[in-house]
Amino acid sequence: MTPDKKVKEAAVEVVTVPEPVEEKTVKVAEIEEIPKQQMEWKPVTALGRAVREGKITHIDQIFDSGQPILEAKIVDQLLPGLEEDLLLIGQAKGKFGGGQRRIFRQTQKKTKEGSRIKFTTCAVVGNRDGYVGVGYGKSNETVPSRDKAKRSARLNLIRVRRGSGTWESDSRDPTSIPFAVTGRCGSVTIKLMPAPKGKGLCVEKECAKILTLAGVKDIWSKTEGQTKTKINLINALLDALRKLSEVKIQPDDIAKLGIAEGSIRTVATGQ
Repeated sequence: MTPDKKVKEAAVEVVTVPEPVEEKTVKVAEIEEIPKQQMEWKPVTALGRAVREGKITHIDQIFDSGQPILEAKIVDQLLPGLEEDLLLIGQAKGKFGGGQRRIFRQTQKKTKEGSRIKFTTCAVVGNRDGYVGVGYGKSNETVPSRDKAKRSARLNLIRVRRGSGTWESDSRDPTSIPFAVTGRCGSVTIKLMPAPKGKGLCVEKECAKILTLAGVKDIWSKTEGQTKTKINLINALLDALRKLSEVKIQPDDIAKLGIAEGSIRTVATGQ
C-alpha cells in the first residue's frame, strides 16, 4: 500500500466517527429543570408551615388569631387573585419634564465621594374584596426598591371593614364604609365619609387606587394640610382604614348598616 492511500483512509475514518449529539441535549434539559425545583416555597416560620400543610386555609384565621405575617408567600398562598400596583409618590426633574409624577421618589446624599442616590417606591396590593396592603421599598436601584415595596405590601396586609352608604333604598350592599372616620399623618388630615351607591370615589387619585383594590366603590372625602406630600397622604388614608375596625359595633347594627369585614363571599357563606 502506498503512503498516499494510507493518508486517505485515515481521513475517512476521522470523518465517520459518530458524535453523541442526543446525549448532550438530554443533559442540558436536565440542568434547566433544576432551578424550577429550587424555586419552590420552603417556609421558615411556624405560621408558614401551617399554611403549607393546610392547617390554615383562609386569611381570616390569621387576622383573628393576631399573628404577624412574616412571609410574603403566605399571602400569595391564601389570596391567589391578588392584584398589585405602584403609586405615584415621586416627581420628575428637568426643565421640560419637571413636575410630572413618577413611581420612584429620588433622594440624594452629599458625601466626599460624591452624591449617593436612593430610590423609594410605594406599592399597593389587594383583591378588590376587603383586603389591601401598602408597603415601601428603598434601594440604590429602581428594580430592587420595587421588589421590596411589593413584598412589604404583602406583609402589611389589613382587613377593611365596609358597609352600605345609602339611606334611600333597602339594599345593603357593602360598596362604601359604614361610618365616617378621620386619619392623620404629619400635617395631612383626611376624612372619609359614606357615599350612596353609584357615587364613585370622590377622593385623590392615589388614594382611589388603594380604595379600589380594597373593594370600596363609593366614598366622599375631605383633606387638609400638605396633600402634595403623597407619602403622608397615603399613610393618613391607611390610618383611617385601620380605625374602621377599631370602632365597636352592636350586633343589631351589622344588618342595618350592611357591614362586611373582609371578603363578602366569606360573610355570605359563613365560612
